[in-house]
Amino acid sequence: MANDITADILIIGTGIAGAMAGAKLAQKGLKVAFLESGKRIERYDAVETFWNAKIKVPESAYPNDPTAPHPLTHKIGEYYQQMGPEDFKSTYIKVVGGTTWHWLGTTLRNVPADFKLNSLYGHAVDWPFDYDELEPFYLAAEQEIGVAGDSSEDLGSPRSGDFPMPMIPITYLDKQVGKALEGTKYQLRATPQGRNSVYHAERPECCGNASCIPVCPIQAKYDATVHVLQAEEAGAVVHDQTTATKLNLGADGQIASVDFRRADGSTGTAAGKVVVLAAHGIETPRLLLNSAQEGAENGVANSSDQVGRNLMDHPSKLSWAETAEPVWPFRGPLSTSGIENLRDGDFRKDRAAFRIEIANDGHSWPTGAPLSTASDLAKTGLRGADLDAAIKDATSRQIRISSLVEQSPDAENRVTLDPDKRDANGMPLPRIHFDYSDYTRAGLDAAQRAHDEVFAALGATNVNHSPDIQGAGHIIGTVRMGIDAKSAVVDADLRSFDHRNLFLLGSGTFPTSATANPSLTIAALSLRAVDAIAASAK
Repeated sequence: MANDITADILIIGTGIAGAMAGAKLAQKGLKVAFLESGKRIERYDAVETFWNAKIKVPESAYPNDPTAPHPLTHKIGEYYQQMGPEDFKSTYIKVVGGTTWHWLGTTLRNVPADFKLNSLYGHAVDWPFDYDELEPFYLAAEQEIGVAGDSSEDLGSPRSGDFPMPMIPITYLDKQVGKALEGTKYQLRATPQGRNSVYHAERPECCGNASCIPVCPIQAKYDATVHVLQAEEAGAVVHDQTTATKLNLGADGQIASVDFRRADGSTGTAAGKVVVLAAHGIETPRLLLNSAQEGAENGVANSSDQVGRNLMDHPSKLSWAETAEPVWPFRGPLSTSGIENLRDGDFRKDRAAFRIEIANDGHSWPTGAPLSTASDLAKTGLRGADLDAAIKDATSRQIRISSLVEQSPDAENRVTLDPDKRDANGMPLPRIHFDYSDYTRAGLDAAQRAHDEVFAALGATNVNHSPDIQGAGHIIGTVRMGIDAKSAVVDADLRSFDHRNLFLLGSGTFPTSATANPSLTIAALSLRAVDAIAASAK
């Protein structure tokens, strides 16, 4: 058929997991083809779309495309069919380069204990390998992304080499918070950033546009188009606006082909010696479950009945206040520091760990500041110079912090297929059952107490805590890795236990959520899987 696509390695998804692995595989001389639901976008179009958007949410630079639909923060129930009792609130986009277009850029490693949560604390499960096994790939991933960080700083994750770039300078706000916390148990540290602090890899240094989410106007922040381009330069082919709709099994039980549908409505079939599914924690199980057939009646790769289960996020406690003295937010990247010494300890026997993100965006997330600040002050009758002075005073003292809390894996938190609603490609919409364990809720409570103590050290007033549990944009779990085919979907190489020419990449494979923003670990795991994928294509 004219529509057929063939390759050594067929990769579904062009986010950081698929793109980075695809670039390395293509550079090994393998024939690589990508299927990507979304389209290619131009940066200037995304920036202008964001500027003109009336509602500023992470997806506001990326209008929903009927043929590549994705969830929207402010209309979360339109795409996700939420079954409760809690709503799953994290979102993603479908474009070439994936959701790295609007990631924050924080590139923390997991701490060693994150890999042994059950052995050390009797909670959840262990990963199939330890921190030392992944450390060389963390180092390699930092080089690939281009991470700016302080190599001498102890963030709880031992290093065997330096960051490729010096750290992004911390902001005036960071310095004031750090000074206020001196002598307390809270240790403010500069966080590693996936953005350039100097000209690097033919991309400019960050100049503080402060729109990291949803889009970096100058690509100082890494996004996966970097590795898409590297893959294409090595011979890979990207088929954008092409949605994989079903994996087909051959007589040997391996993945024989992949059905797809293009945005123009045409359909076809793609095949590879190896199929790599890298579509994150919602779309990956959705496609596997939609591929149920003879020989895989519960869905492809699902003999364990674990596909779609153990959906996690980093449920976030969001708090904001007004400092006594100006801290001058709204400058620099959205976050340049955090409190990282709360991520491990004996307390994990009883409650979830968390890290605290120190934000540079004032009250933007919780209230829509600074526009909302100006509007509120104008409503009091202030005008002219008096209004200008009041806006300056109020915005200069705005501070926002949020804690990213470890979420327990729970088999009942899961993605399934809606029996009635389908998208334009004929794919059932994802149905989600979601809740938080007592362990996780205890972590959220501890985070709020920590926020109160941080604000007290700052002498802050007008303290607010969001009554809602926020999503962090971190979609974790649903195709967990492990050592037992009865309780996991993929092995330590991210290879399906059921179909040996199928690999699943991305944060969907994480057995536990830990507390670090997941992108760096996604990249490290993808690099670790490259040799196993390449060997399977021979």
